[in-house]
Amino acid sequence: MDAKEIRKLRLYNSGLSNSPFKTASDAVSHLGAVQAQDFSAAKWSLGLRIKNSTDGCIEKAFNEGKILRTHVMRPTWHFIAPENIRWMLELTAPRVKTTLTSYNRKLKLDDDLFLKSNAAIARALQDHTYLTRQELKKILKDIGINTDVQRLAHIIMQAELNGLICSGPRRGKQFTYALLEERVKKAKNLSRKKALANLATNYFKSHGPAQLKDFSWWSGITVKDAKEAIDSIKQKIKQTTHDDKIYWLLNHKTVKIPTPPPALLLSIYDEYAIAYKDRGDISKSRDIERMISMGNALTAAIILDGKVAGTWKKSLKKNKVEIRINPFRKLNAEEQKVIETEIDRYGKFLGIPAVNLSL
Repeated sequence: MDAKEIRKLRLYNSGLSNSPFKTASDAVSHLGAVQAQDFSAAKWSLGLRIKNSTDGCIEKAFNEGKILRTHVMRPTWHFIAPENIRWMLELTAPRVKTTLTSYNRKLKLDDDLFLKSNAAIARALQDHTYLTRQELKKILKDIGINTDVQRLAHIIMQAELNGLICSGPRRGKQFTYALLEERVKKAKNLSRKKALANLATNYFKSHGPAQLKDFSWWSGITVKDAKEAIDSIKQKIKQTTHDDKIYWLLNHKTVKIPTPPPALLLSIYDEYAIAYKDRGDISKSRDIERMISMGNALTAAIILDGKVAGTWKKSLKKNKVEIRINPFRKLNAEEQKVIETEIDRYGKFLGIPAVNLSL
């Protein structure tokens, strides 16, 4: 297998080749988890995978709790399906908490304080009360808990990792929190072995071909646990190699893989870009790492033939969205045409005209 075939399979398996899903919950369930600290970009990531989708329909699914947003796996927000949230938190939250221990110590946050803050948050949110972060901040302040920006973020994150709270519906542009037990139906507990197998199956089904270290990085579990998970589903997956590296992917029935999209406008946090430790197959010059290091200053990538080929920025106006592209090299006429098609697609997703300012 070569890098081109890896890209073709990843685009197909992740749903980017043919937008195979009907709903946001279908897409999130298939992908396992979708990185979502940039909410608007994460909605677009789902929109690319859902046929005839709009920003509004994904927002509606989020507000109705058909997809949730919480801290799970690595210490950042992800979209996750309600039916998966409990077992995934139980499996991955302990390691996330461990990574946060030193930060919590510096912020003078300990178990006693978290017990107090969790109890106050639970009381405030009961009976399907949905509160914003600032409203929770006031409640915590009223019981004597100091809540500067960092402390508040870690207090709320701890409540998420404990499975106490998750996303509620948005109030205008503001996010709210809800009690998990009131937002999600009870589910049967999974054994650790079954949870690891589920996580690995989801990942290699939707992200393969991928390496062991990719799976470990994406999930936040140890390499040892990742290896155990792969071993437990060996009958479902197959092994291939490229550049002396071992890749795994789910065994599919023989299907004709559709032609990959010639161009995509992705968030740098799209699963196609972010979900791998080794991103060399789509970006030989470490362009993705450079863009990630710049944070919100540069969060969108132009993809041509499956490879990072530049960046793009959006600017939302009252009745249009302005797009400015910055390719890493001069584009030929065909490449300009397919990028223009993707710009139009983004405008249709938002429901407003998209204007290419780079023309």
